[in-house]
Amino acid sequence: MSANSASSVIDFLSIVERLKRTKRTGWVNSGIKAPESIADHMHRMGIMAMLVDDRTLDQAKCVKMAIVHDLAEALVGDITPFDGVSKEKKRALEHSGMQQIIETLGHSAQAKEIQALWLEYEDDLTAEAHLVHDLDKCEMIQQALEYEQSDNTQLDSFFESTRGIFRHPQVQAWVDEIYRRRQLIIDQKKD
Repeated sequence: MSANSASSVIDFLSIVERLKRTKRTGWVNSGIKAPESIADHMHRMGIMAMLVDDRTLDQAKCVKMAIVHDLAEALVGDITPFDGVSKEKKRALEHSGMQQIIETLGHSAQAKEIQALWLEYEDDLTAEAHLVHDLDKCEMIQQALEYEQSDNTQLDSFFESTRGIFRHPQVQAWVDEIYRRRQLIIDQKKD
């Protein structure tokens, strides 16, 4: 980006700021007292991508993909499967939002990289996209476990919706540990 694009960058950053204020719909709908924002979710996913030890993957791409995968939600909101919006409609809304973001950045090289990363995630055809999809769901159930403890609630649907979907062995190991810890807590409550 050239120096004269400062206005576009600040406009873009103002869009990104919405991710910091927008609470994740699933947690809001579940009555969580202080639900995480979309930005919180994306940030932890970026950290998780840094922790994956797999030399067959482009780790830098995975980190970048994690921090842009929900970027369009800054404009369209966090649409869940329970919102009555078809997958096709959701994809169209998010695609339109991403186009607006790219236009805000003036179709710069950086904008094109963000768009390419987002599209790769959406298409889910590469090993990096598969990993980031796994991280998306793994982060969700990690957060669900934490909310079950902090809010003294049961969030079974979040765990059930992810059973058997993980593809990367290291993420599966993390998921197994999350489930192990959750079961220990459930067993302790029975005693």
